[in-house]
Amino acid sequence: MNIPKIIIAIDGYSSSGKSTLAKDLAAKLGFKYIDTGAMYRAVTLFAKQNGIINDKGEIDEEKHKEKLPGIDLNFKNVNDKNHILLNGKDVEDEIRSLEISELTSKVSKLPFVREFLVAKQREIGKDKGIVMDGRDIGSVVFPDAEVKFFVTASPEVRAKRRYEELKAKGMKADYDSVLNSLLERDKQDTTRKTSPLVKTDDAIVIDNSNLSREEQLELALKYINERLKNLDNAKN
Repeated sequence: MNIPKIIIAIDGYSSSGKSTLAKDLAAKLGFKYIDTGAMYRAVTLFAKQNGIINDKGEIDEEKHKEKLPGIDLNFKNVNDKNHILLNGKDVEDEIRSLEISELTSKVSKLPFVREFLVAKQREIGKDKGIVMDGRDIGSVVFPDAEVKFFVTASPEVRAKRRYEELKAKGMKADYDSVLNSLLERDKQDTTRKTSPLVKTDDAIVIDNSNLSREEQLELALKYINERLKNLDNAKN
């Protein structure tokens, strides 16, 4: 599929399938895929490993702010999958644990953390030709993105997906715990003062509760074509 190099911003709730859509679109369009959620998780893992977050889940914000500039984040392709590197180490599996998921909601609320990562994300996207997913991509990181999606699904569907993902990786998981964790993450994401999760007025909503992966991709591609045609007509 041949389209110009643009920025496709995908926001949505935890375990809504936004990363799956982002990966599929990037592969289909030949764009670069950037998982911003992995970036926040990696920063959280760093904080946990370096004693910035104690066993009670409390964050030493001054220490975190001091250590943040020393964090190097990169992505690499491993068997056609995007893995994040934290200071040169592949931490893709470590950042997906339930503990890191829960702590990430706390770390991601910190204004200095968001400022640090938004700057990195904008630098990555300066040449366009990317699909980036997260919770503030269309609203904060790239408010002028040519195409924006807001992906959602029912909490029960999302919890089931997350539960099955954890089980498939051999991690201990309880459905009710996963659901409660997900609902708490939703609450924190949508109510935080800095860059809360919101649907922008120009974002296209995709509820994939009853959509297959293929159907979701097909629908998104249809919307992208329509949006680009509208943009061309507006120029002319």
